[in-house]
Order: sequence, then structure tokens, then C-alpha cells
Amino acid sequence: MSKKLVLLLRVLAVLFVWVAGGYALYKYEFLIAFGDIDNILGMVPVAFVLIGAVGTTALLSVKCTKLITPVSTAIALLITLTVILFPTALRGNWWMGTITLAESEAAPDLSLYLPFAKDSKIVKLSESPDLQLAGDLPVLDGAIALYPVYAAFAEAVYSEAAFSQHDVLCTNTRAAYEAIISGELDIIFVAGASQQQIDAAKAAGVDLNFTPIGHEAFVFLVGKENPIDNITYQQIRNIYSGKTANWGTLGWHEGGRIIAFQRPEGSGSQTGLQRIMGSLPIQAPQPLPDASLIGVNSLIKQVSVEWQGVQPAMGYSYRYYATTMYANPDAKILSVDSVAPSVENIQNKSYPFVSDFYAVTNGEPEGNTRLLIDWILSRQGQELIEKTGYIPLTITAQNMP
Repeated sequence: MSKKLVLLLRVLAVLFVWVAGGYALYKYEFLIAFGDIDNILGMVPVAFVLIGAVGTTALLSVKCTKLITPVSTAIALLITLTVILFPTALRGNWWMGTITLAESEAAPDLSLYLPFAKDSKIVKLSESPDLQLAGDLPVLDGAIALYPVYAAFAEAVYSEAAFSQHDVLCTNTRAAYEAIISGELDIIFVAGASQQQIDAAKAAGVDLNFTPIGHEAFVFLVGKENPIDNITYQQIRNIYSGKTANWGTLGWHEGGRIIAFQRPEGSGSQTGLQRIMGSLPIQAPQPLPDASLIGVNSLIKQVSVEWQGVQPAMGYSYRYYATTMYANPDAKILSVDSVAPSVENIQNKSYPFVSDFYAVTNGEPEGNTRLLIDWILSRQGQELIEKTGYIPLTITAQNMP
């Protein structure tokens, strides 16, 4: 092989490595967010790309002799190590055995919403329901935040004489998906499925059927003493991908480190965060400066914890749960790109994180399950969704024909 051809191949190899490294930094948003990277962990992936590119350039630019073989071997090993560890660096997942979030979360008192219970807080129709089911009642389950609305469906439509508390369960999103996939339930009321839940259904040979029944907003929360009232979409992505770790980068220089709480995999709110992040890896939860910051084991309550005289935490949830069902008076909801998650902004979808919630069945719904879902989509079902505090599919339930 001629020297010119060898030189050309080396130049092409070097160009390929630099282009590949640049693409990786572009794909994972290090180029557009470079000025907002404010911590060592956030810079590690950039350093790994530079080490790989510079090291490869060095290896391909010098002659291989006995004298430099040990150095070349060390550089090659370093490049290999950076390639292997790059996915770990993207997630900042360097910690072992540190508890940073809990697998279960403190929950509101669901007994306040039991169907047919005395003094229940369940909302009621302003007229007699168009549907009444007196037998073969569909068994319901779902997200904790949606329990008040699907419990209201049951009280409106189910015959009290035929009703049993086992007909309306409330576990959580993750358990509800597991149960609908296994065929134990008729309908679950949840946010959209995570990729893990979709894969589990596919592995079980189950075709999950999703019927949108209402709208909800995914919101970000901080302590009420936090002076930040608005956050941008890019800032959210920077924080939860580990690039931005200090409130000073967002303008609050006294805030110190951002404690970005997360929820367990498979929960409805964690799936909501994953949708916002898309293909951008979410940083693994980082060790807390003090175990007391775990607080009462509830993300809604954790966002208002104090540390060294400030409220440095941030978290996320769905609007209804955070404002009505399990409200924290010492927390506030942030606007995103200067748009607040008001009812109007959710209806017109100017708030950026509006999503549907669903009635999910194992395959196409049939029998009373089909009748119930059709009724939920009717004027009366949408009225209960609106009265509960969610946003119906139509502009307002009262204006529906």
C-alpha cells in the first residue's frame, strides 16, 4: 500500500472520529447548552469525546515504534475506556448504594373518594345518568391522581346494589399496567404507557387499547420561596440531563445546587418526564447532601424542603394532583416558556406539556366495558371529568351538545 494511500486513510479516520464526536455532542445537546453546563459531571461526556478524538488523532499521526509502543497502548486503552464509559457519563450514574428517591410515595387519603360512601368528595352529575349497569360491572383501577374521576364514573353508572369495593381499585400506574396486561382488570385509567410497559405488553402478546378521555398538564414545582417563577423547555432538559446543576445558572445565585427529585420508573409522572426528554438520557438521581431531604417520602412535599436557608429542590407532577388532590401550600408551579398551566392554556394547548389521559383496555373493549367507555366520552362523562378538576376533551362540558 502506497504511503499516500496510508496517509489518506489516516486523515479520513481522523476526520471520521472528529465528526462522530461532534455529532454525539450535537445529538445529546452539549453544543446548544454548552454555556449552561455548570458542573463537573455535566462536562465529563464532553471531556470523553475530546479525549477520544485527540487520542485517536495522536495514534494515527505518529509512527509506531518500539519506543512509543507503551505510550500508544496507554492512549488506546484510554480511548477504549472513554467509549465504554460514555453511556454512564451521559447519565451521571457513578454512584452505588445511595438512596436518592423512594420506590413508593406517600399518598392522599383515597377513602375521601370512595364510591357510595357517606360524605364522599366524589363529584356528581346534575341529572340522572343515561347509562346504568346492574351486573357484570367492569373492574377498574388506575393512577392515584385519577381515582377521584373514575370513582365518580362508577358511582354515577354502577348500581349501588350490585357494587362492591373490589370493582373500583386504586393501586398506582405501574401496578395497573401490570394487571391490565395480565388480564386481571377490565379498564385502567392512566397516563400514556412507558416504553417498558409497551414492551411488557408486546412480550405478553397483549394489544393495549388506548381511548383518550381528557386532558392534563405535566407541571414542574419548586418551593414557594424560590424566586424563579418561569423556566424554559431547554432549561428543563439541561437540568434533568445533568448539564445544569446550580440555580445560579438560572439567575438565582443564592440557591446553590439544584436538588432535582425524580419518581420511580413506570410511574405516570416519570413517564411524563421521559416524554419531555425524548431520546436525551435522564441523569441518574444524585446523592443528596443530607438524608433528611428525603422528607416525608413524597415528591410533592419534597420540593419545599429547606437546606442551608433556601428551598433548592425541584420536582414534577400532574396539575390536578399537585393543586387539588395532594396540594402542598409551600410549593408553587412554574410557568414554562412564560406560559402558565391554566385551564385556558391547557385547552388551547399553548402550555407546552399538555397530554391526554386514557381509559386502557386489554384489546378492543366489549360488552359493559365498551358501554362504559362510550358513556365516559359522552356529555355526561365529560361533565364529571370537568367537575372533578380535569380538562375534558371538549372546550367545556357545559357547552357540549
